[in-house]
Amino acid sequence: MPRIGVMFDRDLPPEDLPAFAAAVEQAGADDLWVVEDLGWAGSISTAALALAATSRIRVGIGITPVPLRSPALLAMELAMLARVHPGRLVAGLGHGVTQWMEQLGVKPKSPLAMLEETIVAVQGLLRGETVTMNGREVCIDGVRLVHPPAVLPPIVTGVVKPRSLELSGRVADGTIIAEGNGPAQLTDALTHLRRGGAGDEHELIVFTYLHVNDDPADAAKVTGAMVEGQASWLGLPPSEVFSLIGPLGELPSKVDSLVGAGAGTIVLRPLGPDPIPQVKAALKALGR
Repeated sequence: MPRIGVMFDRDLPPEDLPAFAAAVEQAGADDLWVVEDLGWAGSISTAALALAATSRIRVGIGITPVPLRSPALLAMELAMLARVHPGRLVAGLGHGVTQWMEQLGVKPKSPLAMLEETIVAVQGLLRGETVTMNGREVCIDGVRLVHPPAVLPPIVTGVVKPRSLELSGRVADGTIIAEGNGPAQLTDALTHLRRGGAGDEHELIVFTYLHVNDDPADAAKVTGAMVEGQASWLGLPPSEVFSLIGPLGELPSKVDSLVGAGAGTIVLRPLGPDPIPQVKAALKALGR
């Protein structure tokens, strides 16, 4: 049985997060995932609030761009959360949107090296090692955490292209697949992850849009702009964007198709106003 998570959408008011997280936990979700996009909210502080507002569910960061933080600072922040909430944190790292990294003046010369070196350095620091690295993008000289976590949080990536997927398979504990990707895209992603060395323990995490609605025309009014934007980013026609948009009865079979393609965790991103009733209905339909 897959893990079922729920995303706290970036457009929701930040002050709604504690109540949202508590409601998601009470409804039976396994995970709550938070995001970090330029101009919205920082993922580390958001994850801290979500962890503090809950007691059982896992909180995932999807994702923090590695050019924005030194590996030492990132490890310090993750270790703090992991010590206080052992076994309940998943740290998602990624390249970051190129345009945003350019806006901030932190675009690396080699995004691949930056991501891999950051992951390796953060993993070593979280294990309590003294880390020295003189890499292409990351330089650390004899740094060690005073309070490493007793339970190591998984480090996962949010990546798209083949070389980045191979990197994830080589050094990360899991990979986040963006909204709109269906079974065919998961199969393709797994090919690259396996080529990088990912085994069965590598967690494949799939984000997917959710909107329970029996009326296709009404559903399109609520979700159409988001789906069209994602279709453009994926290079697909909107009709080929995979989602959980539609009648409630279709959800289990669609989720099963993702699981059959290798997904271990499916994260619902509810679209439209008043997301909690949508989440509750979906979780119930999925046996939570």
